[in-house]
Amino acid sequence: MVYESGEDFCILMSLSAFGQLSAPLDLHLANWDKFSDILFWGSSTVSESVVEHRASSPATLSVAVITVSDTRTPATDTSGELIVTLAERAGHRVVDRAIVPDGPHQLKPLLEALSTRADLHAVLVTGGTGISPRDQTYETVVPLLTRSLSGFGELFRMLSYAEIGPACLLSRAVGGLIGQTVVLVMPGSRAAVELAMNKIILPELPHLVREARKS
Repeated sequence: MVYESGEDFCILMSLSAFGQLSAPLDLHLANWDKFSDILFWGSSTVSESVVEHRASSPATLSVAVITVSDTRTPATDTSGELIVTLAERAGHRVVDRAIVPDGPHQLKPLLEALSTRADLHAVLVTGGTGISPRDQTYETVVPLLTRSLSGFGELFRMLSYAEIGPACLLSRAVGGLIGQTVVLVMPGSRAAVELAMNKIILPELPHLVREARKS
């Protein structure tokens, strides 16, 4: 239950949802990080169908990594390198990697070409998700999506709130499908990449690919 009180609002949750306790839990936005922990602890019990879907999802995926930046080079692209490291540590293959400047001119044709590759399951993009004039990744990717995964951006911003507060509003992380290829766009910072990869992408990407490639 949610109630408002002046400038603040509280969330009342019954702990009986998580065990045998019946006392309500009063959670303020100032303690959102605690609520986030409880939320994900409580949601760890997933439905039987989701468990079955995950069990039948491909264990090893082929992914491409794109960094969108006007300034980064292969030597300084620490966020792209982190995606590669985490993906490979999880058992996936990084079959393509690119650094393109901000703006649509190189990113759009690259995404279109990658989405036609039968050997590629997903494209992981970092950078260009802010709101400055040069940040055009969102505007480039969204028109290409044949199906939107709005929950990816929503979940990322919810998790990000616990780390950076309302500044998470400036992140326009976005996800979806181009045909059968999963495309997930993260902000350019290493912290954002680590959050997105560890909390959302790596746990759920095989399941997303399985659903995207259903006949």
